[in-house]
Amino acid sequence: MSQEVKNAAAADSAAAPKKYRPTRAPRTAPNEELAAERARDFRPVDNGFTKADAIAEANRCLDCKKPFCMDGCPVGVHIPQFIEQIRAEDWGGALATIKDDNLLPSICGRVCPQENQCEGKCILGRKGEPVAIGQLERMLGDMADEVGQAPVCKPKNGKKVAVVGSGPSGIACAGALAREGFDVTVFEAFFTGGGVLTYGIPEFRLPKAIVKHEIASLEDLGVHFEYNSVAGRLFDADELFNDEGFDALYMAVGAGLPNFLNVPGENLPGIYTANEYLTRSNLMHAYNFPEYDTPIRHGKHVVIFGGGNVAMDAARTALRLGAEEVTLAYRRTEAEMPARLAEVHHAKEEGIKFLELVAPLEFIDDGQGRSASVAKVRLQRMELGEPDASGRRRPQPIEGSEFEIPCDVAITAIGTRANPFAKLCADVELNKWGLIEADENGRTSNPRVWAGGDIVTGAATVILAMGAGKKAAASIAETLLAE
Repeated sequence: MSQEVKNAAAADSAAAPKKYRPTRAPRTAPNEELAAERARDFRPVDNGFTKADAIAEANRCLDCKKPFCMDGCPVGVHIPQFIEQIRAEDWGGALATIKDDNLLPSICGRVCPQENQCEGKCILGRKGEPVAIGQLERMLGDMADEVGQAPVCKPKNGKKVAVVGSGPSGIACAGALAREGFDVTVFEAFFTGGGVLTYGIPEFRLPKAIVKHEIASLEDLGVHFEYNSVAGRLFDADELFNDEGFDALYMAVGAGLPNFLNVPGENLPGIYTANEYLTRSNLMHAYNFPEYDTPIRHGKHVVIFGGGNVAMDAARTALRLGAEEVTLAYRRTEAEMPARLAEVHHAKEEGIKFLELVAPLEFIDDGQGRSASVAKVRLQRMELGEPDASGRRRPQPIEGSEFEIPCDVAITAIGTRANPFAKLCADVELNKWGLIEADENGRTSNPRVWAGGDIVTGAATVILAMGAGKKAAASIAETLLAE
């Protein structure tokens, strides 16, 4: 072969696109604070990826022809595309790709159960560790002020939509509709936006500045927020339609009414529901009393009942509020806990004690008469029997196994149910649990009312609520623009 031919072949080879080959590096480690230090204040547990971390992690992606990761995303983010853009260091393009489908990447990257969704479908996870999609999404969301551009909105179409509730489902719906040219007003009962993102999730998992920033980005799209507006009390659907001129209503009021243990002594001072405890701390800054005039009891021996993410949040908050010992009591085993594995791991790192297969029988006071408060709790050991309706093995009491442990603060985190605002606000059909009946697109029995999130499904995840909001927005837009 002549030198000229060799040179031409080399030039052709250099010009041809090179086939991408993923690295075989292990999953990039999270940038976490030391457990012993972070457990005594409300600093973020994880500081997120650097750009170098993100590129290294993106280079692990197999670039699958069929991206199963997308099948696991409730809002349909084009994951392979934004990962490829990270590899190319196209940070603005990567963020824009995410925001095409998810306007809240900083939030979702922190609190979504990726291990059960996008990362749970990742091919790499079948024989090793999946790509850290959540960390990549979070990092891009946090870069919005540096590289982001406001999504382009369509021209105003003259239609008005009311959204009741500024939690994940409500703001997802509002953002999607605003981008389609609708005038959107969000009515929120509290004095600030975010719903459960603000009052339910502690600062160490989701800094409130992040939530405020995401709300501000929706305001930049033209979404208007009306705070201190309690649906069903200050107004109802008919008033919104007939007096205020709204064309449709999306109900996203959540299901925040707490369940109770229903055992003797549960009304003693020092016993909280997780809703109250976390709301006092997160939304009302009780941890900073008396600068904020919201007192909260600081116990030495705190016991939390439950095994979900809310129970983990309550336990880790109690520790940060100065408890000497925090015990998480659960009637099944750790293997059945619905909490994210990461939350369980972090709680154990920080020193939370796990007491499995126990159920409360009675709270016992300190004997101080009219000023008595809770001092201990009597528990009964359990064993797992046959599966219940959910498929999990049903806990059954073991006779004669009762015992007591100290408890000067108790927090119940055993789930929530529907609050009455939905029925007070709109004439819609409810199921036997008081949840709104709605189809897969959020349409209710009232042709002008849509609904989604926890008030339809019961307590679920942030991203599933957002997915419902996005679907409802598409259905609202299709219906109103066809009129």
